[in-house]
Amino acid sequence: MSYKVPEDLKYSEDHEWVKVEGDTVIIGITDYAQAKLTDIVFVELPDEGEEIETGSEYGSIESVKSVSDLIAPISGEVLAKNEELDDSPEKLNSDPFGSWMIKVKASNLDDDLVALMNTQAYKTHCEALDSE
Repeated sequence: MSYKVPEDLKYSEDHEWVKVEGDTVIIGITDYAQAKLTDIVFVELPDEGEEIETGSEYGSIESVKSVSDLIAPISGEVLAKNEELDDSPEKLNSDPFGSWMIKVKASNLDDDLVALMNTQAYKTHCEALDSE
């Protein structure tokens, strides 16, 4: 199966994408994640002002198949959450790269970015998972 993996983003092993805009980081789930989850019915996200920490759970995403933890790809303070997902979580299925989840003011951006994958590394990661 072929998944969209935009070139201008970084990716976590937990299938989240990261887009850096100045000192703000936008986080969402990848096309691979939404395809594996299938029909997304609910998203729980942190509120503005909450701190998230790399590698820690910061919310959850529920589909008709399962509930999965959202794992922070970077550390920082939540600046905003995508309120549209409260009423329309299925937007993550139809447009995973256009439907961000949270915006964060990164506290350790350089170190966090080093741990994330580029496009080719993420594609390889997904292919390996699909072949298991």
